[in-house]
Amino acid sequence: MSSRPHVRNRFVLIGDLALTIVSVLGSFALRLDVSELPFYFPATLVMCAVALIVKIPTYYFFGLYRRLWVYASTNELRLITFAVSTASVLTSGVMLLLIGFDLIKPGMPRSALGIDWLISLILIGGSRFVLRMLAEQSSAQANAKTRHVLILGAGDAGALVVRELQKTSQLNLIPVGFLDDDPAKQNHNIYGVSVIGKIDQLANTLDTKQVDEVIIAIPSAPGHIIRLVNDECRKRGITSRIIPGFYELLGGKVSVNRLREVDITDLLRREPAKIDDRLIGATLGGKRILVTGAGGSIGSELCRQLARWNPTELVLLGHGENSIFEALQELKNDFPALNLQAVIADVRDLNRIEKTFNIHKPQVVFHAAAHKHVPLMEANVEEAVTNNVLGTRNIVETAVRHGVERLVLISTDKAVRPVSVMGATKRLAELTVLDAAQRENLPYSVVRFGNVLGSRGSVVRTFKNQIARGGPVTITHPEMYRYFMIIPEAVHLVLQAACMGAGGEVFMLNMGEQVRILDLAEDLIRLSGLEPYRDIDIQITGIRPGEKLREDLLEDGVDFERTQHSEIFRMSKEEHVDGAALAQTLDQLADLALHSRTGDLIQTINHFLPSGSVQSSEVE
Repeated sequence: MSSRPHVRNRFVLIGDLALTIVSVLGSFALRLDVSELPFYFPATLVMCAVALIVKIPTYYFFGLYRRLWVYASTNELRLITFAVSTASVLTSGVMLLLIGFDLIKPGMPRSALGIDWLISLILIGGSRFVLRMLAEQSSAQANAKTRHVLILGAGDAGALVVRELQKTSQLNLIPVGFLDDDPAKQNHNIYGVSVIGKIDQLANTLDTKQVDEVIIAIPSAPGHIIRLVNDECRKRGITSRIIPGFYELLGGKVSVNRLREVDITDLLRREPAKIDDRLIGATLGGKRILVTGAGGSIGSELCRQLARWNPTELVLLGHGENSIFEALQELKNDFPALNLQAVIADVRDLNRIEKTFNIHKPQVVFHAAAHKHVPLMEANVEEAVTNNVLGTRNIVETAVRHGVERLVLISTDKAVRPVSVMGATKRLAELTVLDAAQRENLPYSVVRFGNVLGSRGSVVRTFKNQIARGGPVTITHPEMYRYFMIIPEAVHLVLQAACMGAGGEVFMLNMGEQVRILDLAEDLIRLSGLEPYRDIDIQITGIRPGEKLREDLLEDGVDFERTQHSEIFRMSKEEHVDGAALAQTLDQLADLALHSRTGDLIQTINHFLPSGSVQSSEVE
């Protein structure tokens, strides 16, 4: 590998020797009449000798013989200009000294020195870029795998994608055109690539032009557009890839390296919600922030987005060392200047939580630690109670004792009229936060949202694993519906809601329309390049304990109202919590959980939550 550049650059060196002589001869030829050339021939020979002695070592000093010129770019052009100019100045200096001491007989025209610089720049620079052009042409002819790419979106992201495709020939992707709905961009060129139509002309474009791949370069594209593109490409066997969405790009940048295949999260994508950066910056910027459950799907994304606001300290607290380690390493790579601290602790361990607050003195707490899997919690009631309820009490009471300025509980729509153990324990966690907010007059609040796509243990991951095994994909009921959001979008809105809280609010994120799980399964199968019921079967297994056909967003008799943000709602009336009754119930639950009295746990929960009807599947 090391010998090839040296061999190649030996030929470049030999070429430079010849070009240096040609440059000197050319400078005299352009400056003088033909009849005068013999008279200045001795001076020409002297300048050739001086140029060879001075210029070649100068070029070597600047590294012109240690580069692979097939990859030459504008950086190399600057280097060549500087090297040639330096060499010409040195050559001119030597020649002027020789002229001054009358060592050249007869004399020579000094303007030839400037002409020599210009010719050298053209010849030396041009020879390098001829090498690159020949290499690119040879590569294009030799490579039969060149693919023609259609770019959807002629905005900044699309332009960057085209620019990178043109610069990176190894990708073997040639842009053939843009599709964009902006009338002002029609028939215009971007980096030499034309805008040839609108997105609704995709089908006709794919049928009339040679297109091997479609790249969706619109980070804000809604799901229905992505579904249209994916369906048209799938019908024709054309590959489709996409730039990550707005929320995935937070803190990052658009590049070809971030292109990926269309995913289920893209099909359900909504228009990105705007947030009040000034409010979030004033509330979270420069603060000491602690995130519980920081190794989980929501917790780790919270840390990613919080890091953008440059907190004084960001504490990642979690029970699983591997997940905390991975989240910590990612943040260190992306935010090397950020003060990051990792704490391995269980929220049920009050002494450990107390010590953590003593050491780090957090000003803002996001409590995301929780057991969330509905069927597992049905069979492990004590774990759900101790972690989701008593663990939340530990966090909230410790926060109050240490004067934490703001606390946000990450909750779930399953806490509304709960029929599952998980939902009921999250409802008790909500009441614990609301009680502290009302009792202490603190801006502690609750943010509810539904299922998030792509979290560990989510239905999407289960379906993907089943598809990878060849099926069948199993769903519990053909009319099962759920709310879904992508994780970055949910967290994006959580931060906004957290900063809006004045104390005791229950916020609900706008989840859009509920998605039928059967449709979700069929979409995932098609995204895998297969057909439902033909390549992968779908089986109905029956509703599991603790499941509803549809999720609820509101308690009976409770209304939500709009906030100043269109995607965030707030409970219209502050919910009154009987603090004494809640404290007594939590003490009872702690004792019952300690003695594994599952039936009594369920009975106590149902008694305190009249809107709930929880039944455990655990065999006693």
